[in-house]
Amino acid sequence: MKRLLFLLLIAGSMGLQSCQYNSMVEKQEAVTAQWSQVENVYQRRADLIPNLVSTVKGYADFEQETLTAVIEARAKATSVNVDPSKLDASSIQQFQAAQDGLSSALSKLMVVVERYPELKANQNFLELQSQLEGTENRIAVERKKFNEAAQDYNTYIRKFPNNMIAGMFDFEKKEYFEADKGAETAPKVEF
Repeated sequence: MKRLLFLLLIAGSMGLQSCQYNSMVEKQEAVTAQWSQVENVYQRRADLIPNLVSTVKGYADFEQETLTAVIEARAKATSVNVDPSKLDASSIQQFQAAQDGLSSALSKLMVVVERYPELKANQNFLELQSQLEGTENRIAVERKKFNEAAQDYNTYIRKFPNNMIAGMFDFEKKEYFEADKGAETAPKVEF
């Protein structure tokens, strides 16, 4: 009888561990899928940039240096690839640094555009600008969803007894997207 009880206890424990393992796999896959969505919206932004640059190039006196900076930043941003199974702090920071460079170049482009009223009135430019703004909003939403999926996964693998199973099978904590350095300081607006 004791033997049967012992075997049932072991079988029950293994069944529970298998359920916890499966839940960890599901949560890990949710993080990976959400990372793909983050990359997807960043790629959408990168795909819009050649059209934006082509539209702006139509204005002969436009600053070539600004366009070159945007093109180079886009090339750098699209060259950084992150393996979703290795979403550590270093890889996310490297990805974000390349994306920040592109954001900075686009911001400079939009500032320069302000000096060209005929460009600002161009329908193609207005449409592309609107699409870029929408894409920037999508990026923020997908980054937020990624952080939520990572938090759910991280919390799950750190709870007892899940932490023991996670340790046995190398389920590692996923990193989060963080605010850009200096984002906590409000920009100064002077009139």
